[in-house]
Amino acid sequence: MAIRAAGTRCGKTLYLDCQAGIAGDMLVAALLDLGGKPALGRLTQMLEKLSLEGFSVAVTRVKKAGIDCCDFDVKLDAAHENHDHDMAYLHGLGDTSHDHDHDHDHDHDHDHDQAQRGLARVEQIIDAAPLSERARGLARDAFRILARAEAKAHGLPIDQVHFHEVGAVDSIVDVLAAAFLIDDLEIERAIVPALTDGHGTIRCQHGVIPVPVPATLNICIAHGLPLSSSSVEGELVTPTGAALVAALDPEFSLPERYTIRAVGLGAGKRSYERPSILRAMLIEELDAHVGAAREPRPSLSAETQAPNRIVKLECDIDDCSPEVLAYVAERLREAGAREAHWLPIFCKKGRPAYQLQVIVEPSDVLRMEEIILSETTTIGIRRLQMERTCLPRAIESVETPWGEVAVKTVRLPDGTRRTTPEYEACAAIARDKGVALQTVMDTVRKAVCGR
Repeated sequence: MAIRAAGTRCGKTLYLDCQAGIAGDMLVAALLDLGGKPALGRLTQMLEKLSLEGFSVAVTRVKKAGIDCCDFDVKLDAAHENHDHDMAYLHGLGDTSHDHDHDHDHDHDHDHDQAQRGLARVEQIIDAAPLSERARGLARDAFRILARAEAKAHGLPIDQVHFHEVGAVDSIVDVLAAAFLIDDLEIERAIVPALTDGHGTIRCQHGVIPVPVPATLNICIAHGLPLSSSSVEGELVTPTGAALVAALDPEFSLPERYTIRAVGLGAGKRSYERPSILRAMLIEELDAHVGAAREPRPSLSAETQAPNRIVKLECDIDDCSPEVLAYVAERLREAGAREAHWLPIFCKKGRPAYQLQVIVEPSDVLRMEEIILSETTTIGIRRLQMERTCLPRAIESVETPWGEVAVKTVRLPDGTRRTTPEYEACAAIARDKGVALQTVMDTVRKAVCGR
């Protein structure tokens, strides 16, 4: 369940800055910090009505590297404790000889509800929670995403994933609280440029495993989430945090210009050399340029944060007019397709036709398919997930006799740079000034060399 409809730009936009990772409690704390005391009061009332035992909640202010942050702490009783914030336990220090017995106790010796708490039981808790339909749908999506990732990691059917992976009390509370606050804050659009994780290993109920942990990786693969690593030894992105991000159906690129309306800081419980802080911001996109005299530059975020995972959509069409074909490609580009083009082909019985190929970001697949199916005569679309290698790039500007002109600079593997004029900016000058396009581009190239 996406929190925004295709093409929607109304409502509030949430930008999550995950440079220090993300976990469920960090997201809840950051959202609480955005909403203030009214949000806390409404959240507390919701949590008190849950059909869930073994926990209490404390919301306090803490300092992280001297920065004041909100802390959302789900306190578990002895029967439900999972050592999630015990740094010595997480890094495999101390006696680990009872790990298997500990798992066995969790699976069989606690109350029946815990032992059987797989996805179905968690969804019963969600359905009984005092949530709006929108919040309930977001929570269900997050847990289904998490359950599928854990099932794949363990090689099990989704209905056999153990409770401590999917149905831990603190995970349930974190997800329900986050879903409640997303709805309460009227957030309709989410932007998450990247998830930054650590490296090394971390201890879980099954032993010591590598970071990023398998479930987090599975979520990133399934939903095309951008993932980067840091020098921090340890887990910064938890499976619950990744599942909540995926359930938000985020965009990955920030607008070129925006204003920040509010900021919330959520503290993490784990202590690493990088302060564990999640920044959540409510932002408003601004027009790229003010006034019609200047040609808008290409979106900085779209050019410099190109995704390494893309999807190619393609279909063969032999019964559309050229006018329709041109219109469809134009609509797809306007909607955000990274590429949209037609290839001449021959179909069955030797009929000439065209193949439409559209390169899109994973989060835009359904929106682009809606355009293709509604505007063309095709009855089916092929999808292909692809990896790609991108050179680091940036949009810059150079001074010319006609003012500043945009250029694109890429950095090659050997460290050298290659700079080329931006066609649209040069074409606008050529039309406006009555100068040959080639003259404009040559002048821009000379300006680049003279910098």
